[in-house]
Amino acid sequence: MNNLENNRYWIWFSLIKGLGSRKKLKLIEIYNNPEIIYNLKREDLLNIEGIGEETANNIITSRNQKLLDYHISYMMKNNIDIINFNQKEYPNILKKIYDLPISLYVKGNKNILNNKSIGIVGCRDCSEYGKKAAKYFAYNLSSKNINIVSGLAKGIDSYAHIGCLATYEKDVSLGKTVAVVGNGLDIVYPKENVELAKKIIKTGGAIVSEFPCGTRPDKMNFPARNRIISGICSGIVVIEAKKKSGTLITVDFALEQGRDVFVVPGNINSINSVGTNHLIKQGAKIVTTYEDIEYFL
Repeated sequence: MNNLENNRYWIWFSLIKGLGSRKKLKLIEIYNNPEIIYNLKREDLLNIEGIGEETANNIITSRNQKLLDYHISYMMKNNIDIINFNQKEYPNILKKIYDLPISLYVKGNKNILNNKSIGIVGCRDCSEYGKKAAKYFAYNLSSKNINIVSGLAKGIDSYAHIGCLATYEKDVSLGKTVAVVGNGLDIVYPKENVELAKKIIKTGGAIVSEFPCGTRPDKMNFPARNRIISGICSGIVVIEAKKKSGTLITVDFALEQGRDVFVVPGNINSINSVGTNHLIKQGAKIVTTYEDIEYFL
């Protein structure tokens, strides 16, 4: 409760509609603390470069202590925490990206977020080959005490989490996986991954989101989610991606953030391999064994 109360105004800050991460960061750079921003007058807000009438109105109308009390109460009951970018649990590597999330909601073990991590991403309707590859890389890299980060989606994401969790059965100090999601932590999406989400928490992993509770898994949230997947990792492994794929958005973020991009080659006759094989042609690091990745980390 104390931590949530201490972060009361960081929670409020995350609830403001239409205020992107860059504007939030600018406001924090000026005022240092969201509680000060909460108490600013309209004219003070309008005097800030980049804050127009609409944004100022959104900030003012979001000031609702009863709503904040509700969020804090819900988070307490459901073991949901929040960490802001000034706290030690916040991933240091994530602070270095251009549009870092000001705060992260966390369910599970927030103390693993600064561990060495690798992202594993790929298409939702993956093949048997993709499933086996995701589990193989996740299991073996996790066995080397490397966090496996993915997005809890269907397909490659799920099998990456599953592969990591298998190491926990061998050694409880291993098997740490982080799921970064594009919705509030009051929701598990897709619903078929409810049990998987429970296992991630039970085995010492974490589920992370920059979105407050009550946020639906809207399509527009996933690119923002993808920048965090790559942002908290030293590199990402791409396993199966079609020509037009959300996975390739994650690749773009990874390259922008200076992360290594590793690609598992695919069947030239499969539509699931068009994106991955194209990345290899463009110069991505081709990997066929987990040692290929371990060498770079």
